[in-house]
Amino acid sequence: MKKLKGAPVSAENSDSEEDLSPEAHKKSLEKLKKTDPDFYTFLEENDENLLNFGVDSDEEESDKEGEDGDTLHVPGPLQADSDESDFEDEDAKTVQGKITLKMVSQWQSELQSQDKVKLTTLTTVIKAFNAAMLRATSDDGSSKAELKVEGSSVFNAVIQMCVLYLPNAIKKYLGMEQSGKDPQKCKHFIKIKGPLVAYLKDLLKLLSGVTSENILTVLLKHLHQMCVYVACFQRISKHALKRLITLWSTGEETVRVLAFLCILRITRNQQAALLDLVLKAMYMTYVKNCKFVSPTTWPGINFMRRSLVEMFSLDLNVSYRHVFLYIRQLAILLRNAIVVQKVENRQAVYNWQCVNSLHLWADLIAATSNKPQLQPLLYPLVMVITNTIKLVPTHQYYPLRFHCVEILINLSKETNTFIPILPYLVEVLTTYDFNKKHKKVSMKPLDFSCILRLAKSQMMENGFKDAVIEKLYGLLLEHTANESHSIAFPDTSLLAIIQIKQFLKNCSVSNYTKKIRQLLEKIEENAKFIEKERAKISFSLNDEKMVNAWETSIKTKGTPLLTFFENWNKINKIQKRKKVSKNDEIAGELPMIKRAKINEEKVSDVPEKKGPMVLFPSDSEDENDNFKIDEESEEPKKKEKKLKKQKVKKTPAPELDNIPDKDDVVKDFSVTDW
Repeated sequence: MKKLKGAPVSAENSDSEEDLSPEAHKKSLEKLKKTDPDFYTFLEENDENLLNFGVDSDEEESDKEGEDGDTLHVPGPLQADSDESDFEDEDAKTVQGKITLKMVSQWQSELQSQDKVKLTTLTTVIKAFNAAMLRATSDDGSSKAELKVEGSSVFNAVIQMCVLYLPNAIKKYLGMEQSGKDPQKCKHFIKIKGPLVAYLKDLLKLLSGVTSENILTVLLKHLHQMCVYVACFQRISKHALKRLITLWSTGEETVRVLAFLCILRITRNQQAALLDLVLKAMYMTYVKNCKFVSPTTWPGINFMRRSLVEMFSLDLNVSYRHVFLYIRQLAILLRNAIVVQKVENRQAVYNWQCVNSLHLWADLIAATSNKPQLQPLLYPLVMVITNTIKLVPTHQYYPLRFHCVEILINLSKETNTFIPILPYLVEVLTTYDFNKKHKKVSMKPLDFSCILRLAKSQMMENGFKDAVIEKLYGLLLEHTANESHSIAFPDTSLLAIIQIKQFLKNCSVSNYTKKIRQLLEKIEENAKFIEKERAKISFSLNDEKMVNAWETSIKTKGTPLLTFFENWNKINKIQKRKKVSKNDEIAGELPMIKRAKINEEKVSDVPEKKGPMVLFPSDSEDENDNFKIDEESEEPKKKEKKLKKQKVKKTPAPELDNIPDKDDVVKDFSVTDW
């Protein structure tokens, strides 16, 4: 044996290994009891294992045999002072082997227990989830983990247990019953940190491998509960956000909403570290997915735009850098198109990506109009939009003009800022010849909601002029109604009134002049109303506060033009809903029952045939070919000859059993068909 430095060497220390036998140890303890009874009682109270050395050595697993056959004592693990949570795992046994439904139900009851949840239960459940993931991802279904999941029932039970009961169990273990508490500040977070990381990684693997909408919905709801823990690990947060942004832009409606809620929750918990990255990634994804616009993609694009406004509104100081940069990029594209005058440069501006980007920044500035951070960007954005209209002011790009005007109208209304929009609308009335005869006839007017440029063939149809007049009427009415309470309304609308009167003189199409004349009358009526109210004021027009107060009172009281617009808007919304739901098309597909024709003449020679009476004979003679004559009611050949001589035709009533199934239009349907 090695000697300790500085330790005195006695005769007892230099004894052979035989003195280390249990008998020698027992004798030395008895000698100690006589010589120093106080020390012996101290050992009894504090270290009983030392006094019972070698007594039960044959039964203990920790004793081993030496090379010479003597038993040696192997000391147990050192014990240190700890809190009460360390003692909850003393009786825990590591679970290994095949997982059964009985084991899953036992773990489930432990997770739901009212008492404190044990750490071993959480780690075992997380290991079971990992085993289920290994089974799902491995080619042959086998895994090298401690636990094994075999069978789909056990797999589903494990996934269901984790999704339903694990979040609350972790919250109870960490003591996070109070909402808003940071998990990293909890006392026991360090113990569950490792298993939690493993579980979140497996959950993201499962999320990336699932394609079913129903399963994605369940997993995203579960991930939303776990977002508090995801935000504790930056690498996992970035991996989760990457997958969630993909689902946010390309998933089904419910999946999109849940993915956005998860993105919002993770970003809020790590706003300083993740907000810049999330804003950039979401905007680039938005631009990428709004390249093609159709009636089916419009709802998704609108949802992405509104959710992006929510994300940029989290921190306007951070958002200012992004918004300034992206508006500047749009301005550079516009400047290049104006200077170079090439088709490629024009197409870089006249596309859905640029229009939707302008729509996004206008919505963001309008939504944050009560805060000063983004308001300096209002003027450059308006300049980009107005110069986009002026870039190619031809008839083919009327749809793009109308989209830009809609953005400006909403921006002017929400920010309470005057923007000169009327010239861009009245210009269409004065520059295009609506008296020109069309070369093609279209049944319905064109829909400008999903197009930016018109083809030459579309401009030859009468539906083009109808759609332009309808759009101009709606936009002029909306803009003038928004400005109808302004103290300067008679002055700002004067030039537009003159140009509209000029259009009414030149246009000879009664349908167009009727609508525009009605609009002109409402604008003039509102201008006279403002002039009367303005004549009553006693304050100076330079007093901005008094002017704002007067305009607010007029708006609250109501103007003739605003009242007319509200009534018109209600009817217009109902018509749009009908168009979206396609009620007219559904109503046109009502089932039709075909019936055979029966002549009104009655032939006495022909006996009555048994069969159902036909109450509503058909006017069509060709439909009789679809029915068969009852074989049982055939007449003899002689009577057939008499019928031929009399030249009287008689078609018997068909029996319902002889009607072929393929002619039956009405079919059974179930609730799932909807």
